[in-house]
Amino acid sequence: MLKIFSTQINGLFKKMMDHEEFNIEDAARLLAQAVIGEGSIYIYGFEEMDGVTREALSGVEPLPAAKVYHLDETLTLGSEDRFLLFSRFSNDPEAIRLAQQLQQADIPFVAVSTVIEAEGDSLATLADVHIDLRVQRGLIPDELGNRVGYPTLLIALFAYYGIKFTIEEILQEYQ
Repeated sequence: MLKIFSTQINGLFKKMMDHEEFNIEDAARLLAQAVIGEGSIYIYGFEEMDGVTREALSGVEPLPAAKVYHLDETLTLGSEDRFLLFSRFSNDPEAIRLAQQLQQADIPFVAVSTVIEAEGDSLATLADVHIDLRVQRGLIPDELGNRVGYPTLLIALFAYYGIKFTIEEILQEYQ
């Protein structure tokens, strides 16, 4: 099963590189503005996506100018700040609520989630830049015909690293 999972993961990574390359570059440009403008990149991951937040703040190579955002704090970001939001799905009600607050406060933000077609607001339509994870279901079938191995955090970390590496390239060129 691990070999099937690995093959499927590689397929998702390839789709990310093929279909989200420009969005990753746009996301990095938007977020790099905070670093260059002496602002902060606030980051929040819903549910399991908090793993991306932990990596960005406490990993071996933290994201420049990154700060954790707490849902219970009042939104007091400045015009020099940017926001990076991770959610499993683009129609997550809590994530949409935060995205609406960011939009109303005129805070540019990047959202990373799997696009789910739904009526009403979506992270894909609210965000200045959206990166689609394309994780619709588990990757491997089990003995009962169910699909297991739902790697949203793994794919989100891949997207995060794409953004991070591109931000670092931009900052090197800026210096």
